[in-house]
Amino acid sequence: MFNLFRRQKEPIPFPDNQAAFAHACTLGYQPLIGALIPALVLETGGFGPEGERTFQINLAVDGVGRAVWSSTLKDAKGFPKEGDFVGFRIVMIASDLPEHANLIGYLACRLEPVLVPGKGWRTAQVYTPDNLKPALRF
Repeated sequence: MFNLFRRQKEPIPFPDNQAAFAHACTLGYQPLIGALIPALVLETGGFGPEGERTFQINLAVDGVGRAVWSSTLKDAKGFPKEGDFVGFRIVMIASDLPEHANLIGYLACRLEPVLVPGKGWRTAQVYTPDNLKPALRF
């Protein structure tokens, strides 16, 4: 109600996924449990034993990005291709693993190269299956 008269900021479009990722790296994303971190798909891997697909992605953390391997979930509604701008959902941070492998999560969605100030990146396609229950945090 109090934001009713506040001027809405215009979305910021980027010419391509690489430009959007470069800008995302400057925004200071922190790897936190439950966070959706923008990433760029670098390479397509193979199939897992339950039908999940693996990908090497570059996460928009640490100012320049961090290359990690990730996957879609078993009953995912779709999957990305190389060069796509995606959202990586962090499920767990394994402190006993090396830094390049300590973020455990999955590819949750494909993002459009459009940043809406105060809201985040626009979602183009959701990969998260409908049968995944949301986490409850207290």
